[in-house]
Amino acid sequence: MKTAYIFPGQGAQFVGMGQDLYNLNEETKSLFEQANDILGFRITDIMFAGTDEDLKQTKVTQPAIFLHSVILAKALGDQFQPTMVAGHSLGEFSALVAAGALSFEDGLKLVIQRANAMQKACEAQPSTMAAILGLDDETVEKICAQVEDVVVPANYNCPGQLVISGSLEGVDKACALLTEAGAKRALKLNVGGAFHSPLMEPAKVELQAAIEATEIKAPLCPIYQNVDAKPYTDPTQIKTNLIAQLTGAVRWTQTVQHMLADGAEAFVEVGPGNVLQGLVKKVDRTAQTSAALLG
Repeated sequence: MKTAYIFPGQGAQFVGMGQDLYNLNEETKSLFEQANDILGFRITDIMFAGTDEDLKQTKVTQPAIFLHSVILAKALGDQFQPTMVAGHSLGEFSALVAAGALSFEDGLKLVIQRANAMQKACEAQPSTMAAILGLDDETVEKICAQVEDVVVPANYNCPGQLVISGSLEGVDKACALLTEAGAKRALKLNVGGAFHSPLMEPAKVELQAAIEATEIKAPLCPIYQNVDAKPYTDPTQIKTNLIAQLTGAVRWTQTVQHMLADGAEAFVEVGPGNVLQGLVKKVDRTAQTSAALLG
């Protein structure tokens, strides 16, 4: 059976996440402890018993979701037999580690650098994102292009759900125009900045050097990358796409469509929550989806 393993991004976190994995065995526990050492603070304390507020900080959220996904994939052992992998935004790093292209340590270090670079870019320029529901992609693209301030389609989550990203003025203007054009909802998101937009350029520059200096090997199966939703196994190309990801859109709808076209028969979500399973179902109601479970 052709199985696609998919890895969630920011927003899937919850207090208590990963506690069961930590207690599972010595190997999983030592990976969490290694992460605490690399990070320089006990992220496990925040994950298992912190507050929602603590967990919501970008510098905590991103490594927390990465750790949950990657350690869960490792804990699956021989059960983890991917034909293909993909991750939503941050999840792309989890997917690369799970598929053997990045080491655990290198993956975590890149995720921390990415989170910090994004945080800085957010603080440098107030910006935001909004979910647009009930409009086709083309209409959203066209209206964003008409707005003079910075606003772009950022996350193609599923048909009829596209997240836009940009300056406060740009997003406000686009939301008003999109509502006029018939959007069911234009909902501002509770995020710190304009992820996957040109406003992340300073973060991209910072992360580019780190990615270029990191060893990436050929993954054990193709990874469908966010920037163009196509499958890759070549390390050089994977790096290029990872760098482009910060300012480029997450083409999740297209990723799922490509995986289905390439024969994916089952989608297994590896990480906290079930957001991606829901999005897969919205692309194809008949798709088989499940969460990665131990045992």
